[in-house]
Amino acid sequence: MSSSLSYSLNGYHGIILPGPSVGLDVNGNVAKHIFISHAHADHLPRDRNMHVYASAATEKLMRIRGFKGDVTTLAFNKPIELDTCRVTLYPAGHILGSAMIGVECDEGHILYSGDYRNPPSPVSEGFDCPDTVDYFITEATFPLPIYKWKPHEELFRGIRDFALECLETDTTPVFLCYNLGKAQEVMHALAPLKKRVQIHGAGYKLSQVYSEMGYDLGVYESYNKDTVQEGRILVTPSSSVEQPMVRNIRRKKLAYVSGWAAHESRRSQLTVDKLIPLSDHIDFFNLLDLCRKLNPKTVYLTHTPNPAVVQHYLEKEGIHALPLNMEAHDEE
Repeated sequence: MSSSLSYSLNGYHGIILPGPSVGLDVNGNVAKHIFISHAHADHLPRDRNMHVYASAATEKLMRIRGFKGDVTTLAFNKPIELDTCRVTLYPAGHILGSAMIGVECDEGHILYSGDYRNPPSPVSEGFDCPDTVDYFITEATFPLPIYKWKPHEELFRGIRDFALECLETDTTPVFLCYNLGKAQEVMHALAPLKKRVQIHGAGYKLSQVYSEMGYDLGVYESYNKDTVQEGRILVTPSSSVEQPMVRNIRRKKLAYVSGWAAHESRRSQLTVDKLIPLSDHIDFFNLLDLCRKLNPKTVYLTHTPNPAVVQHYLEKEGIHALPLNMEAHDEE
């Protein structure tokens, strides 16, 4: 078995494994078997009519986002035997339905992370992975030691406290976060308050999938300009800050919810009142821990603005690491 993996890149996020003819988050019919890790826009194929494999929740979210092709849904931790390989989806903890994809073929056991989070998001199916693999293809969106996430419950308390402080002064709390995954985490954090939440219209449809699958998002409704200032909490993407839905709220305070909120500079860049560094990606330290656990022959680093630091730390521990030239993209 070779110490290097045969692969090719497909656009800025897709990977093709030519041996088993498997495509991972690819943009078209470029392989015999195509797997989608999750329903964020930067991981979905531009061809909306092809056949893919995905988790059941990912299929539901993909349909809302316009996918019209055939989807073979796979349960987590239940391998499927194909003509070229054996594939298993593992819950990735990133958003609802997100999966790490394990491919066992002649080249060895390959694990593709997609986007992932451990400890997992409370509004996901959790996190699991194999004990060991031969090759690990992992995102490294947050590749520096400054990225060490606080526990979810600590961040959730901050979300609730901000909302209550605003409402007590007749001010509308506005949480800026993307519509799929982060919005639902924020709503889940707010649910114990039993306050009415309004969410951007696109996020509302996605949130209904979470509710249908048993996740508590509290009391929520789609954005309504006539009632948003009547004691509601607003959850909406950062892109709406300059739109009337946010600009026309007379009394408001803005909270930016993202792993990038770890940078104080974001406060002035976005003109927000509070930074909440809640991420749905793995932090630097948990990434290193997982690589140690899996102990692969090679780690391939993707979706990272700076692979050199992670590569340095892994090489120090005797884990061979290589960057793949794939850009980091945020859902927003």
